[in-house]
Amino acid sequence: MNATNGAGNANGDGAAPRLGVLAALPQELGDLIEAMRAEGGMRTVTLGKRDYHIGTAYGVPCVVTLARVGKVAAAASASALIHVFGVTSMVFTGVAGGVGAVVRVGDIVVADALLQHDMDASPLFPRYEVPLLERSHFPAHAPLADALEAACVRFVSEEAYALAERFAFDAPRVHRGLIVSGDRFVSSASEVRALASALPEAMAVEMEGAAMAQVCFEHGVPCAIVRTISDTADDHATASFTTFLTDIAASYSSGVLGRFLREQAATEQTGN
Repeated sequence: MNATNGAGNANGDGAAPRLGVLAALPQELGDLIEAMRAEGGMRTVTLGKRDYHIGTAYGVPCVVTLARVGKVAAAASASALIHVFGVTSMVFTGVAGGVGAVVRVGDIVVADALLQHDMDASPLFPRYEVPLLERSHFPAHAPLADALEAACVRFVSEEAYALAERFAFDAPRVHRGLIVSGDRFVSSASEVRALASALPEAMAVEMEGAAMAQVCFEHGVPCAIVRTISDTADDHATASFTTFLTDIAASYSSGVLGRFLREQAATEQTGN
């Protein structure tokens, strides 16, 4: 089915799925689309060169899409999820570069807040502040982030240690903090040092999350972002990112999202 007018509700029956799930690259969605297909009734709407998969995943009504890479792509996808598909909350999952000194490859960062590290309209506005919104930081929705963090902790204790042993990285840990986004793949030691110096609270850097968070903030839609550290954003970032994305990212995404969605479904059933 193709949505050609770019407006209205593309769900057909008028029911609005509650949760939108996004990632930039296919590996970052893990087996989520396969899980939706297995539950039956999944259908796909093509809009703006993106496929939006509508159905249920682990019992939770969802719309799942690849946002593609970069802030514009993330903002466009988030806007479509809100205005065309009627989602009422949103989660972005994927990999990121580590920035904070305590963050290592294989760790997971759940965002408390997000910021665009390449936003600079100074001297008209303070650096990092989004003009006319009077803010630089966009908060994650605490209950959603709490639920994601709990899923991450369970995944780490139940699966991620075995992955760390298999692929020879340190025992994974779960962090909560600032994730920063920009339209540049940070891949040199000098860049990551400059980023850490300018934004010492930053734990991870990626290319989409803060744009989605801004769209959600402007429309009052709860959102949360979870990122697995694939590299340390330095001179080895390209090789580390590629290896992690190919060999490990899907296992992390499948493990975290599956636990998160099952718990969401259980919470709905109990009414808590």
